[in-house]
Amino acid sequence: MAMVTVNLRAVTSWVGIARLFAIVLSCIAFSLVASTGEYKSPYGTWCMFTWCFCFAVTLVVLVLELLELYPALPISWDDFTSAFSMLAALMVFTTSVVYPSTSIGSPCSSHCAQKAVATTASCLCFLAYALEVGLTRAKPGDISSFLSTVPGLLKVFEVYVACLIFSLLDSYASEAGLQWCVAVYSICFIVTFLIIIFTIGRCLAYIPCPLEKMLVGYNALALVMYITATVLWPLYSFKDSKRPNPCNSECAWNKHLGVTFLTIFNLIAYLVDLVYSTRMVFIRTPS
Repeated sequence: MAMVTVNLRAVTSWVGIARLFAIVLSCIAFSLVASTGEYKSPYGTWCMFTWCFCFAVTLVVLVLELLELYPALPISWDDFTSAFSMLAALMVFTTSVVYPSTSIGSPCSSHCAQKAVATTASCLCFLAYALEVGLTRAKPGDISSFLSTVPGLLKVFEVYVACLIFSLLDSYASEAGLQWCVAVYSICFIVTFLIIIFTIGRCLAYIPCPLEKMLVGYNALALVMYITATVLWPLYSFKDSKRPNPCNSECAWNKHLGVTFLTIFNLIAYLVDLVYSTRMVFIRTPS
């Protein structure tokens, strides 16, 4: 009969403690918001999904590490946990900004205390995930877990920002320049997402080419493509277009502005990614 091993370090280490805090704080956040019953708007639904998703996956991760069951999974566990903690930090950070700005009016009209505590819990939950990212990030020169390195974490950031861009895309079929920008977002998203999936699934080793140099080449190409999108998107989006008054969160002008800033964020991410990847591949530290 197989014996189940209990690894108490999974909950007593700093990483384990950070995960415990994330579980408790995300549970508090979605429980309080659920008690108000005011979460059925698209933004409220997104916030509830984020807290519930992060709570559930973190709990599963903690249980698998506590019972030492994760080695039986056909994935790179360190890459998976690093990618998830980065994704969770980004999702909870977004939720911590979106929820109070869309659900708490000025002045607040109902369930003010619950909403305020839920927002505070969400902000603290983000700090817990950010702490986990910091604790599990690979040390300089250590590439045993690619997604825990700076380029690996940036891959998760790039994919997440691309998802935010897709959520804001509205009208772009009228201009060829905007269509090119959407193609840039889509191509870079697909390739970067596949890199993450192949890394977690331990499939990159089967690619018959110098993988590290190929990633550097891809980062350079993605950077050039995002430079064109950074120029073309605002050029065609705001050409002969003034901001209407009033212009709320559903206003196309505001969405185009959001895409502009997110494009700049991803441009910077790909630039930093290229610099770090180049250093890891071509600049070796003396042993």
